[in-house]
Amino acid sequence: MSAADIKAAGPEVSAPRAHHGDGPAPSAPRRSRWTNGPLLPYLLIAPAVVALAAVFVWPLIKTVIMSFQDVGRKELWTGEAAEWVGFEQFTNILGDGEFYDVLWRTVLFMVVCVVATMAIGLFLAHAMQRMTKAVRLLLTGALIAAWSLPLLVATSIFRWFADSDYGVANMVLTKYLGLDYQGHNWWLDPKQGFFMIGAVVVWGAVPFVAVTLYAALTQVPAELEEAAELDGAGRIGVFRYVTWPVIKPVFQMVATLSVIWDFNVFGQVFLMRGNKPEPEYNLLGLYSYEKAFESNSFSQGAAIALITVLLLSGVAVYYLRQLLKIGEVE
Repeated sequence: MSAADIKAAGPEVSAPRAHHGDGPAPSAPRRSRWTNGPLLPYLLIAPAVVALAAVFVWPLIKTVIMSFQDVGRKELWTGEAAEWVGFEQFTNILGDGEFYDVLWRTVLFMVVCVVATMAIGLFLAHAMQRMTKAVRLLLTGALIAAWSLPLLVATSIFRWFADSDYGVANMVLTKYLGLDYQGHNWWLDPKQGFFMIGAVVVWGAVPFVAVTLYAALTQVPAELEEAAELDGAGRIGVFRYVTWPVIKPVFQMVATLSVIWDFNVFGQVFLMRGNKPEPEYNLLGLYSYEKAFESNSFSQGAAIALITVLLLSGVAVYYLRQLLKIGEVE
């Protein structure tokens, strides 16, 4: 048979394999709609959704429920049903002048920390652009090490800095600047105390801001900056009209995250004051903790936490909008 005859005859069909045994002949495997279909993506992310719901959604729902009840130590430990009091907890909190003092103190502390963090972070990011590769890698390693340092260790170091007898701050101010700070207690004046607490907050937040902004600065086209300089623009003009429009979305996103983090500062104040902060050092997080665990009014603590969530909801929406804008640009 020639090659033309073989081609005309068509492909050879193989005979089916013989089935040995008493059982039914094996059939072709079927594809389940669960393992290969439109439901597969949802099946894969289901464990993550369940974990997030258990960690975030359920505590939030429980907080909302408790804020409309009167939960005390008895109800918490015995599991008895708490009395529903409606908006009474919110009325008591919003009618208390101390709440507004704490709120104002929290907002002021947050603004100062965010401004300082963003300014120092942007300065370091610009400095990293002008460093040699070796120095930049060394600084980046130092920033990451500072960022990864546990909060307990960081606050212990800064408590040692501010110690009235053996503190580094008093020694430097007295010995090298000629000021009389020997034995000075930084915690007697809340302004000085918050300066030390703010130093811990800023020191821990600057590495993330600096590294993120440096990554954004690397996306600025160098030819545009050179063209602006050739047209007579100074450093401020180049930054304002060339650099800033490129890094603005990232800057806004990082600043929004800093607002959320610094508004919820708790551990730095709690640890710096030896787990017993004075009333003048209360921020919203500490105020909620004090009402819940020291005054045994868990419902008031939950109501304050819920008010905090509502105050930050606008900031969270703004943050999500910035993420969407960045996604559209990319």
